[in-house]
Amino acid sequence: MTTDPQHMSQAETADQNSGASAAPPETKSGEKKAASTHSVSKPKSSSTGTAQAVLGEERRKAAEAQAAMKDMQRRLDAIEATLADERRKADEAQQALADERRKADEAQQALADERRKADEAQQALAQQRQATETRAETPGQTAEQMPGGEAAFGLMPFVGFRGTDFFDVSQKIAQQAIQQPPLLMKNYSNFMLEMGRVMTGQSTVEPDAKDKRFTDEAWKTNPFYRTYLQTYVTWEKSLNAFLDEANLDKKDADRARFVLSLFADTVAPTNTLLGNPAAMKKMYETGGASLVKGLTHMLEDLANNGGMPSQVDMKAFQVGKDLATSPGAVVFKNEVLELIQFQPTTPEVYGRPLLIVPPQVNKYYVMDLSPNKSLVRYLVANGLQVFTISWRNPTPEDREWGFETYDRAILEAMDVVRAITENPDINIWGACLGGMTLATLLGYLAARGDQRIHAVTFTVTVLDTNVESTMGLFATKETIAAAKQASQAKGVLEGQELARAFAWLRPNDLVWNYWVNNYLIGKDPAAFDVLYWNNDTTRLPAQLHGEMLDLFETNAFIHPGAFEVLGTPIDLSKVTNDTYIIAGITDHITPWQGCYATTQLLGGKIKFILSNSGHIQAILNPPGNPKASYFVNERYPADAEQWLASAQKVSGTWWEDWRDWLGKRAGAKKSAPRELGNEQYQPGTPAPGAYVFEP
Repeated sequence: MTTDPQHMSQAETADQNSGASAAPPETKSGEKKAASTHSVSKPKSSSTGTAQAVLGEERRKAAEAQAAMKDMQRRLDAIEATLADERRKADEAQQALADERRKADEAQQALADERRKADEAQQALAQQRQATETRAETPGQTAEQMPGGEAAFGLMPFVGFRGTDFFDVSQKIAQQAIQQPPLLMKNYSNFMLEMGRVMTGQSTVEPDAKDKRFTDEAWKTNPFYRTYLQTYVTWEKSLNAFLDEANLDKKDADRARFVLSLFADTVAPTNTLLGNPAAMKKMYETGGASLVKGLTHMLEDLANNGGMPSQVDMKAFQVGKDLATSPGAVVFKNEVLELIQFQPTTPEVYGRPLLIVPPQVNKYYVMDLSPNKSLVRYLVANGLQVFTISWRNPTPEDREWGFETYDRAILEAMDVVRAITENPDINIWGACLGGMTLATLLGYLAARGDQRIHAVTFTVTVLDTNVESTMGLFATKETIAAAKQASQAKGVLEGQELARAFAWLRPNDLVWNYWVNNYLIGKDPAAFDVLYWNNDTTRLPAQLHGEMLDLFETNAFIHPGAFEVLGTPIDLSKVTNDTYIIAGITDHITPWQGCYATTQLLGGKIKFILSNSGHIQAILNPPGNPKASYFVNERYPADAEQWLASAQKVSGTWWEDWRDWLGKRAGAKKSAPRELGNEQYQPGTPAPGAYVFEP
């Protein structure tokens, strides 16, 4: 170890000074004594110098330690300042969250006030209706007693939900519990036994394998979530088991299951923050920012989407730019429709054109969605001359538009198509409500011997309403009459009301899925072209709404002469056109069995195909999807399930099969026209036209 020379010099000097002052005065006889003193002083001076050196080293170490302490204190001060800044930011975030919660509470209170006012208005309307309405049915008559069969199919979204219907069903369930105490005790005991196994970790209860709500690994590995899940599933299964054994007729049991499913789906653990592991993870990862964003989404939906969680980012697409982009132009227009002709893309085209009649409850461009999903592009690429109707969105002033209004407009459009293509007849395609409208027109033309239509295609269209369906569970004469009166009072049935009712038929997929994504996890709604189109809603005029309800209620299509259009009784058995019918096996709006029933109504040659898809995907079925398939069977017994039992599965899309079927009925080929329209019907507004943009 080295020492500091400066420190050594000071120590020695101090030692010498100290020694000089301590020496005793010399005496005369001190020679000997002085010698003695000198011999002792040398060792003492050396020892003192060593001590001073050690002391100096200790002082140096103390100085270094003090410097280290100061540095450590400086670092601690910096850490404390950082923590204080983070606390300030956390306090600000907490304050922002509190502000958002306050705003949400205020919005919720405002919504509650509006609901209360709506309930009061509905109650007043019900009282007025009760005082003035003369009912054609006897007390207690239900949908089972309608001319249409067990229930008027497909009406729930068109008649709406009534709280009294749900109350009546709940009351019947409660009555069963009171009237059958042994059954209640049995199911309660089974529930408690299973809960004992759940709490001890011995339960094997699992959700349905197809239930997408419980795919997070935490539901299997985390004891809390595992217990929560099994408790929920055990409770749900116990209630369903009680209904299975309760003394309810089939219709009441089906209604009870529907109400129970709505309630069970609503209280599912995944719909809460604590009960959704994905939402909890997101909250921790973002420091609570996901919840703030979720509250923002909720407030926006309360203000702009009727309180329903948004299914799609409506700013992600632009019609005419991203969607509905096939080249074409409007070649005819009246107050009800625009007729769009699409530009051929092949050197030759079939002589007989195709006219598309879209549903009035949506805009036409589902047939011309994004380029890779466009049926229009597919058809023109295969040499078809394609025209489509684009309906005008009706307003309350158009309340008198009914089937006759739309049929006259279609007849005008047909004549324009025939004139432009110089062909005496056309092929025609109707989808959903557009298909029902087309059926009334076909009956009219058949009665008059008019052969302007050659071959017909129906897509996801129900004509025979004697089909059991969730949508018809609550359709009674009372609910139908109330729905008619409501739309007559407004002049229209709003598209958002329809969309909301359709969504509650499949709440997990169409409501709670977006509740979790938008509000609990705080993600933005997806940019999905199909959902964009589906949310681009239109209105139904009151007259058409009422006539459609009448058709469903009376099932008039299966009774020749029961329905008149343009002053002519119609009989669909007189319609002898070749007809191609498409349905979707998972369609919850127009169940395939109802679509299949059309095979028994028409008098011509029929081909029915069943796609492995739902309502919209049955239409949007372009080639290239490896999972696409459909069922075919050339025999058409009255029973739809019997048809399916002996049907063959074909891989691929029905688009290709329909293209070949249509091509055989599209006439001879000729050179493609160079220009759209003709001298009389000049091309006007470029596709997608103007009506598609009307709000």
